[in-house]
Amino acid sequence: MTERSDSPAVRRLTDWDATRLESFIDAYGSPLYVLDLERVRENYRRLEAVFPDAEILYAVKANALGDVLTVLLEEGAGLECASAGEVQRALEAGASGSEVHYTAVNPPAQDLDWIVDAWNEHPELTVTAGSEDTIDRLADRGYDGRLCLRVNPGIGAGHHEKVQTGAAAKFGVPAERAVEVLRDAADRGFDVVGIHAHVGSGVSSDQLDDHREFVARMGGLAREVSEAIDGDGLEFVDVGGGFGVPYREDEEPLDLASVADATREALGEIDARLTIEPGRYFVADAGVLLTEVNTVKEARDTVVAGVDAGMTTLIRPAMYDAYHPIRNLTADAAEAAETAGSSAAEARETIPQTVAGPICESGDVFCSNRDLPASERGDVLAIGNAGAYGYEMANQYNSRPRPASVVRDGEAVRLSRRRETVEDVTRVEREARTVRD
Repeated sequence: MTERSDSPAVRRLTDWDATRLESFIDAYGSPLYVLDLERVRENYRRLEAVFPDAEILYAVKANALGDVLTVLLEEGAGLECASAGEVQRALEAGASGSEVHYTAVNPPAQDLDWIVDAWNEHPELTVTAGSEDTIDRLADRGYDGRLCLRVNPGIGAGHHEKVQTGAAAKFGVPAERAVEVLRDAADRGFDVVGIHAHVGSGVSSDQLDDHREFVARMGGLAREVSEAIDGDGLEFVDVGGGFGVPYREDEEPLDLASVADATREALGEIDARLTIEPGRYFVADAGVLLTEVNTVKEARDTVVAGVDAGMTTLIRPAMYDAYHPIRNLTADAAEAAETAGSSAAEARETIPQTVAGPICESGDVFCSNRDLPASERGDVLAIGNAGAYGYEMANQYNSRPRPASVVRDGEAVRLSRRRETVEDVTRVEREARTVRD
């Protein structure tokens, strides 16, 4: 199948302009997330080209920035939301109820209260429940709207054991009980519209057999459900997302056409629409994290480049032992200028370095003994593939404010999320004291 988009299947960190990226630190400070909206569009169009008949939902948890949601809505995507907060973001970005799926995992009471209120205003909103208990709790709140059931197919895949959801007990109703649960929900007046499962996050080309088996199980279940439930049958079968992207420089991009063909073949003939919900694929290589070197020291067995970003800014290396490419923008920009004849700077020696953050944890490192141009205080480093699960997992551990974010849209650059201050971190305590006193 020919892809509609002629953009490259992956953007490497070396494809970003070093001089321009470095200039963003002067304008907006460090650390700083940068997201390219045009790349988000390109990634969506590439996926849409190989899944032309599928409903595409964006998994908002990958990057909930309002600019991202607006761009993907404009491209034709719906939004899959894991919390009431994400549903609120989706509606504020301009989504209609029919474009929003709320996929609950052990939802807190306040989430369900909020969602049912939102459903009263947006009755075309779809709620995905992962347990009979959640269905009961929805009924107790008067919800009898569009219901999708998350099932557990008993097979998982993904880049790390912590994100292989398809077989984890936490997620979904066991597939062998799905027909019974859905029949009961239909008898209780719910508008049963779909089934859903997600195999895991960051599925690679060598896990396509797992993906194919997972989709085949969903296709078989869809046929069982359609035979067992009276009415018009299912509207959709949602097989999740999880399409991986290459983080290492020598990894090849996922063959999307092969994935699409394998998905359709494994699903088989069903009287329902195929729905997919990628997140990482749209935004990972559209984003970088910029950070400034503030300390360089020789340790016993390595050179440490201390930076102002840490595991509070980007937790994936500490949490998943994830690899992210790193580039010294200052050294690369100087070398490019010298090549062009406008600088007398000499090329930096490449030496093994450990890039570490300011958090008081030994796990607060972005890489260990990686060959990089020798760092100097004031250098700007870029950490690649930071558009997915970067800012979304940022936190205030050690009472550190979260960073700012900018978006690039063509030649235009704008602040999309201001930098937090220490006053922001402590505000909720000050407000509590005011209420208490």
